[in-house]
Amino acid sequence: MKPLLVTMGDAAGIGPEIIVHAFRAGELADAVVLGDPAVLRRAGSAMTAVITTPENLAAVPPGCLPVLVPPGLPAGLATLPLGQVHADNGAAAARCIEHAVRLVQAGQGAAIVTAPINKAALAAAGVPYPGHTEMLHALAATAGQAPSVRMMLANDELRVVLVTIHLSLRRALDAVTFDAVLGTLRIAHRAAAAWGQVQPRIAVAGLNPHAGEGGLFGDEELTIIGPAVQAALAEGIDASGPYAPDTVFMRARRGEFDLVVAMTHDHGLIPVKYLGVEQGVNVTLGLPFMRTSPDHGTAFDIAGKGLADPASFVAALRWARRSLAASVVD
Repeated sequence: MKPLLVTMGDAAGIGPEIIVHAFRAGELADAVVLGDPAVLRRAGSAMTAVITTPENLAAVPPGCLPVLVPPGLPAGLATLPLGQVHADNGAAAARCIEHAVRLVQAGQGAAIVTAPINKAALAAAGVPYPGHTEMLHALAATAGQAPSVRMMLANDELRVVLVTIHLSLRRALDAVTFDAVLGTLRIAHRAAAAWGQVQPRIAVAGLNPHAGEGGLFGDEELTIIGPAVQAALAEGIDASGPYAPDTVFMRARRGEFDLVVAMTHDHGLIPVKYLGVEQGVNVTLGLPFMRTSPDHGTAFDIAGKGLADPASFVAALRWARRSLAASVVD
């Protein structure tokens, strides 16, 4: 069985801590961590075993966290202060992600589970992507494998897929196009099979108050979103809407829909995160491999204080395993 590939995240945040917590709870028996052994030891006095390839996982002594050090990882990360932005930490996070993608594309990993990164640290390191989703898309597209990806945030009560993600609200409004909405519906429909829903019921949230109220509060529902829903229906996708954004998530939570497609980042993520980040999972849909992550950030304010909760990270590990198992069954 191929291992899960876990990326360390930003060394100054809580990523290394939640990895060590998950390891001690027995949640990483089938995983290899890409990162800096010294950073992981600092995060929880974990015993580490450095390996050079995921195939070496079986040779790791019991009680040791298997760590693979990516090529080009900056030195001395464990000496940098916790809770602060540093370019070396941004560069290291990027190296871990890049190497994880190369390994999974080479068939040496089953899926990628990423610990949180810091966008300011990435920018300080000159990394030209605002987040995981964009970086993974670019890395996969380099191999001609990922024409389009979408972010989904999920927990036991809601699953929300976004049309736009890390854009200013003004730019996001321009990015809500017929093709973007239809593309999101296609990706969500195909991806649902990975967790056992071959024909998911997809609700589409409107962009404007009351879903535009027939054009009184904006016409995007009439000219863009509604036509995209009709085109999806013609392709056999069980999509409906657009619905008023202030009530559709409640309806989905009650079981009326399996997924909700939302137009912008905060429209879609606030409802999921309000239910509690401890069980939320970020899933990148459309990639040629499975990728999940916790739905919280680096939490610089509590890094190193023993307050980090690994629940969302553990949920991300379990989501990856369930999806892999479902795809094998299919």
